[in-house]
Amino acid sequence: MARLTILEYPDPRLRTRATPVTVFDAALSALVDDLFETMYAAPGIGLAASQVNVHKRLIVIDVSENHDAPRVFVNPEILSKEGAAVGEEGCLSVPNIFDKVPRAQRIRVRSQDRTGAVVEEDLEGLLAVCLQHEMDHLEGKLFVDYLSDLKRERIRKKLEKERRERAARPAAAAAGATTAL
Repeated sequence: MARLTILEYPDPRLRTRATPVTVFDAALSALVDDLFETMYAAPGIGLAASQVNVHKRLIVIDVSENHDAPRVFVNPEILSKEGAAVGEEGCLSVPNIFDKVPRAQRIRVRSQDRTGAVVEEDLEGLLAVCLQHEMDHLEGKLFVDYLSDLKRERIRKKLEKERRERAARPAAAAAGATTAL
């Protein structure tokens, strides 16, 4: 297994629409395992393949507290939605940013597992919200798209500033180490 690099907003690759998975083989299974490893290490509760620059309709989720309920959704589609709720969401591609997003409380979904078997089920609560969030990634949509233009611009600027500061830290540390004799 390998930890993959998670793309961060406003990376334009996050806007790519994912294509259906058509081959269910060892490579897909390895990708699923890598997605779980990446998600758990981040740490997160859901990850779409699009977030690691693999634009396939593949999602992994584990909303359990002990990371013992991994779920795989290949080629997911929402068949119906019920109820409405507004909850606070965050995203591994928009680190340390949280805001309120409207979602359905319950959904009926059809997807495939890692072997290609079709599964149809009803989801509710956090699992339903998480799947809707991750499915947005497959369409090239992020949770910040539900926010105002002003909030989205502030978030973009904040994340870009944090990336610049992170990039400057190793360079400053290296420079300090060579001059401190």
